Amino acid sequence: MAPGPGVVAPQAPLQVDLAGAAEFGHRGYQFRPLARFRVEARVLGVERYRIGREAELAPLDFTLGWGPMSDDKVLGGLTISQGNRNYYYSWKEQPPIPQAQIVANSSNMHLIPADSEVEQQLGKVRVGQVVELSGNLVAIRSTDGWQWQSSLSRHDTGNGACEVVWVKEVRIR
Repeated sequence: MAPGPGVVAPQAPLQVDLAGAAEFGHRGYQFRPLARFRVEARVLGVERYRIGREAELAPLDFTLGWGPMSDDKVLGGLTISQGNRNYYYSWKEQPPIPQAQIVANSSNMHLIPADSEVEQQLGKVRVGQVVELSGNLVAIRSTDGWQWQSSLSRHDTGNGACEVVWVKEVRIR
């Protein structure tokens, strides 16, 4: 079911710094919470991953849009896709809104379910729905030196610009 016309998720994500938060272990990795995080956004893309270390932790990526990037009128002027843990957008002649607004009002998020119930809920989410996710942005490391760290900005692009989210709660609107 489509959420309707206009901006359907008006607020930018809420992020609160968690400097000094206690680390915790999960599936043999050390997690360091960087920020408490909550986002209510329109789902612009869903991509499942099954291969690789990242897929073991975050089997799903959601591309999410809020503010003008949750509006059908804007989205109708864009082509949106996902692949290789990235999110891509393009337009034919002119972008429907300035590119800086596209960047600031959308993101690809690597989602790590905190438990099996959250994983089931994430699996029910479909493109076009409005979803609310809450949890923590995290940095992850392993004993062999591998690391994966969330972006803490909504204005960055390219490698390292995605949010790595330890998802504690999911709500589909």
